[in-house]
Amino acid sequence: MARTIQSLERAAAVLRLLAGGERRLGLSDIASSLELPKGTAHGLIRTLQQEGFVEQEPTTGKYQLGAELLRLGTSYLDVHELRARALVWADDLARSSGESVYLGVLHQQGVLIVHHVFRPDDSRQVLEVGAMQPLHSTALGKVIAAHDPVAHSEAADGERQGFTEHTVTDLEGFESVLDMTRARGWAGDVEETWEGLASVAAPIHDRRRMPVGAVGVTGAVERVCEDGELRPRLVAAVRDCARAVSRDLGARRF
Repeated sequence: MARTIQSLERAAAVLRLLAGGERRLGLSDIASSLELPKGTAHGLIRTLQQEGFVEQEPTTGKYQLGAELLRLGTSYLDVHELRARALVWADDLARSSGESVYLGVLHQQGVLIVHHVFRPDDSRQVLEVGAMQPLHSTALGKVIAAHDPVAHSEAADGERQGFTEHTVTDLEGFESVLDMTRARGWAGDVEETWEGLASVAAPIHDRRRMPVGAVGVTGAVERVCEDGELRPRLVAAVRDCARAVSRDLGARRF
């Protein structure tokens, strides 16, 4: 049986304790409830507080759950609702485009693939759910970075690796790409991340008009592009899919 990490178990216990009962507890209450030395409990709470998972009430000095947990919980629900709402539309997009379809969301410093529909042919393909894609070079990443301030900051401040000769790595050029993405409502990637592959993606918004992810198609350059440009019919199909999923999530403007 694999060994567990005691400090993580204790931190989880602190969060569960604050999630129930009185919701606001002092240091002594937490230490005694969990049968921990006060110094140990204080160290756990201080770390959780620094990460935003616990907050201290100024007047009483008692501790309560922090806003970061709310953000993580909301992200969890959004991702799963997003995937559930997008299933049928993603299948339709794969059939109409003849290409692989990816659904991605912001995760740490990249794009997490939460749904992948295979290209509808008999070719051998590998499921990429759970894979990470870069923010600065992929169509999914650029769309998310253009509409989500957190993703924008991660992409602008982080390292922008040059995967091919077409990858935009300088900050001024990258910001120009994001401006164009916002203006036209979609992003492209023609051999910027992988040689021989091109993709197009569009943003998905929820009922609060907040960006919650992106959907896109990826395929061989010779199929996705024509005369060096992304095929307009594929761009239109991807945008229609993004609008449909956004509408299902309650985004009225779509």
